[in-house]
Amino acid sequence: MATHKVTGEFNVKLNPIEGYAKGIDGVNLGRMSIDKTFTGELDATSTGEMLSAMTTTQGSAGYVAIEQVVGTLAGKQGSFVLQHFGTMDKGQDSLILNVVPDSGSHELTGLSGKMAIRIEAGIHFYDFEYQI
Repeated sequence: MATHKVTGEFNVKLNPIEGYAKGIDGVNLGRMSIDKTFTGELDATSTGEMLSAMTTTQGSAGYVAIEQVVGTLAGKQGSFVLQHFGTMDKGQDSLILNVVPDSGSHELTGLSGKMAIRIEAGIHFYDFEYQI
């Protein structure tokens, strides 16, 4: 199965939403809505939710998120789900961003892959490696 790679830009809006857990001992637990618009070979929108934990140490935090992406990927119409697992350790970040297995629909059925996110001069970019 061939691996394809596409790159493009995205815009993201995060808004706080009511969460259950608040955090103690200086830890702030948060919940946010996610709304994204992707441009380029991935021409799509997504909605999802993020859970985050901010610590009292500058630059140390963690988050998990789920978002469903709907649109076209290299001309193929459908949807899929991205799962995020991100940590920051005193400013050193690590992000795992994978397609949830068997979440692809329509022409994207069977999609698998991983995405990297870059921010350059305030602009968000994605690098998406996938198989279908």
